[in-house]
Amino acid sequence: MRFLDLNVDLKEISPLNLAFIGDCVYEMLVRESIVCSANRPVADLHRESVKFVSAAAQTAAFKKIEPLLGEDEMRCFKRGRNAKVGHLPKSATEAEYHTATGFEALFGWLYLSGNTLRLRELFKIITDEAD
Repeated sequence: MRFLDLNVDLKEISPLNLAFIGDCVYEMLVRESIVCSANRPVADLHRESVKFVSAAAQTAAFKKIEPLLGEDEMRCFKRGRNAKVGHLPKSATEAEYHTATGFEALFGWLYLSGNTLRLRELFKIITDEAD
């Protein structure tokens, strides 16, 4: 399910645009998971979410799901990973940042393709093994 019923040709969307929406999709999954697990102060929610959404955490998450990805999913990840980014954050290595960008591109691609079942499946694998 997508929020908007807009037609989109995923081949026409740049990998950084896929990562832009994928960042939001992944963060929404993380936030929903945290909020539904316990009622707690917002500061605690933020601290908990950062454990999942940093470049280092997304790199670790990718390593968990990598062996399970199909050919098209890996192709999308690689497009995002190999995209030329304009900057690097201080809190991540270049490799982590590129892997996180690919990870976000994958989540954006799955979301825009309407494949929420696969998003949930991958997110469950990431969070089940995080416990």
